[in-house]
Amino acid sequence: MNTAPCSTPFAARRARLCAAMQPGAVAILPTAPEVQRNSDTDYLYRHDSYFYYLTGFTEPDSVLVLVAAHGARPAQAILFCRQKNMEREIWEGFRHGPEGARAAFGFDTAFAIEELDAEMARLLADAPAAYYALGHSAALDMQMKNWLLAVRRQARAGVTAPAVAHDLLAMLDEMRLFKDDAEQATMLRAATISGVAHARAMMAARPGMFEYELEAELLHEFRRNGAQYPAYTPIVAAGANACVLHYNVNSAQTRDGDLVLIDAGCELDSYAADITRTFPVNGRFSAPQRALYELVLAAQNAALAAVRPGRKYSDIHDAATRVLAQGMLDLGLLSRDKFGSAEDAIAERAHQQFYMHGTGHWLGLDVHDAGAYRDVHAEGKPSRPLQPGMALTVEPGIYVRPAEGVPEQYWHIGIRIEDDVLVTQDGHTILSASAPKLADDIEQLMRP
Repeated sequence: MNTAPCSTPFAARRARLCAAMQPGAVAILPTAPEVQRNSDTDYLYRHDSYFYYLTGFTEPDSVLVLVAAHGARPAQAILFCRQKNMEREIWEGFRHGPEGARAAFGFDTAFAIEELDAEMARLLADAPAAYYALGHSAALDMQMKNWLLAVRRQARAGVTAPAVAHDLLAMLDEMRLFKDDAEQATMLRAATISGVAHARAMMAARPGMFEYELEAELLHEFRRNGAQYPAYTPIVAAGANACVLHYNVNSAQTRDGDLVLIDAGCELDSYAADITRTFPVNGRFSAPQRALYELVLAAQNAALAAVRPGRKYSDIHDAATRVLAQGMLDLGLLSRDKFGSAEDAIAERAHQQFYMHGTGHWLGLDVHDAGAYRDVHAEGKPSRPLQPGMALTVEPGIYVRPAEGVPEQYWHIGIRIEDDVLVTQDGHTILSASAPKLADDIEQLMRP
């Protein structure tokens, strides 16, 4: 494998993966296919995250093949991609072509995608093992079957096919879980853009606006600052809609007195931000709204205190849940006659009436990023310890629907507060600090 391009994070990741593979083994990783939307129109193309992680290459119809070093033979990084085609480029835009991609992205060799089948029969010949996304794609599984059949047809010449298959994605999941300096910088920028967009939506909000008008403020700020897309369909949920966790219709008209819950983040250079803020559309929290808001904020602060190296991932959720359960008792959402303590309520899962989701997830190239939440190599598979370089969200919430015994003043209030967080050597850094969060700060920002 070329040594000069290893100064790029993509080449360095390819080298790390090759070093972890069985000597002489072959890894195959295609990018995502284009998907038809209707008639002759495709959905906006987005490359595969695993493929991008190792290549930085964003064109469709591309496959990465890695061959691990074996003896005196160095490792190889090979790209298969679309050929240059000036006529198609007039209609669809620039293509690197194999030679251009090889030079620009530091591959050892590059071929036209049409040569994939013939070259794979050669590359897999006498390889001891193959690494690919086992069972992830029926199309890839069929391709692998055909390539292996082509190799086995050479058996009379003494050629052997790989005897072992390994799940490539499991290896990449562990690599992707730890963000390098380049990734951290991109994620900070994505979170900063997204936080400013949330502030813009707060400042624009007025009773009577439609949810989609606030969504437009977000999207404007994303694009104005260079983000390519929203990282996911934004949630802009006013009033009772905020009690629907994955609400994304974004068509209702806000009313004076509503809270608005916005869960939105941009995608910048393939990395996602994921931020939630909740604010009063008229700029002033009512007393019941503020009481619940301060409870969720206290739960988030407790959860954030658990984000540091050596603490278990599950400690984050446990810390938030204890604060929320106690607050539910204090505010009368849960009955003290029935539950003597927060621990009793949690043991009976009573808190899940108002808080039914986890307190976060990994974040990176995907909004819900790759990586296991448990230490799969330890006995009993306990929650894995946090380590520097991990990036995650911390997002407690509370959602109060009308029900018998629930004080009416809290009905239809949904609140979530979500930040993007990087685990550091001595604790954590909040990447999304640009989004206002304190109730007083929100009211000050929204003041006419």
